[in-house]
Amino acid sequence: MRIAIVGPTYPYKGGGAQHTTELAHRLRALGHDVVIESWRAQYPSFLYPGQQTIDSPEGTPFPNTRRVLDWRRPDGWVRCGRRLRSADLVVLTVLSPVQVPAYLGILYGIGRKVPVLALCHNVLPHERKPYDTPLMKALLRRVDRVLVHSEEQAALAGGLAPAPVAVAGLPPHLPARQAGEAGTGIRNRLLFFGIVRPYKGLDLLLRALPDGVALTVAGEFWGGLEETRRLIGELGIGDRVELRPGYVAAADVPGLFAAADALVLPYRSATASQNVWLGHEHGVPVIATRVGALADNVTDGVDGLLVPPGSAEALREAIVRFYEPGEPERLRSGVKAVDADPFWAAYIERLLA
Repeated sequence: MRIAIVGPTYPYKGGGAQHTTELAHRLRALGHDVVIESWRAQYPSFLYPGQQTIDSPEGTPFPNTRRVLDWRRPDGWVRCGRRLRSADLVVLTVLSPVQVPAYLGILYGIGRKVPVLALCHNVLPHERKPYDTPLMKALLRRVDRVLVHSEEQAALAGGLAPAPVAVAGLPPHLPARQAGEAGTGIRNRLLFFGIVRPYKGLDLLLRALPDGVALTVAGEFWGGLEETRRLIGELGIGDRVELRPGYVAAADVPGLFAAADALVLPYRSATASQNVWLGHEHGVPVIATRVGALADNVTDGVDGLLVPPGSAEALREAIVRFYEPGEPERLRSGVKAVDADPFWAAYIERLLA
């Protein structure tokens, strides 16, 4: 099949770009003729305040990639659609409703001759704007099929448009593993990793942090550092919390995980996340809330601990339980490296069905 994937790839960073790239590689390995139609400029900076691109790839870049799409050039959207009229399948990677105007332009250029799949990482954002739902309705009503990563997201998509919706669990698409050894010994230090946004619950973790336990927070702060610093000051835990704001380069990731006893994911809500797998890939247990796919990837009491979402008290109790004598070592011994191949085989089968 001739398959075109429209979405971010290197030099864009993050899980969406990694997923697009890995999907293209795996489809090509199956014998398909694959092209990625990617972005020269994906979002205006005021809509994405963090760092958008990186200098070094987080994996192997996909060779057959065009980087010409520009949020400022609607004429380019239509031209892209016209180029894709010879494809057997077009996959629109949907990360945000902000992409919808460009995707509508691409669909206009394609016409109705090519099957189009909307691959929705999130049907609607965790933190929504008034325009999100109308934009997603407009997109999903114009595609042939929708692929989402959970039953909850399927119900959300089904409520917006009549297109058939398929569910496939999000497969591992982790950055290339850098050299480094897993940590040994107990450091009384936890790790919060990734972009800091309200739904990810860092404030709950700060309130839950028991005496004698330190925390490293590594990642971009979506709305700035002021509120987090203020809360740390109010709680009097500044001597135990290390803030490492900004994008974490792949070469620095192993050291962060080696210095931590566990990765903590105190999310208030989630659809699918790679962070459980990222923690396990680096040999550390994960303390996570029972939301989205997080609970599917943590075996409670074996390779991590699960707690109800939204409760600093429950999270504190879990951390205290984690540090009972022998528990960190026992949970670390239960962590297994990720075998991505079965996940991807099932995912691609659903995508091409």
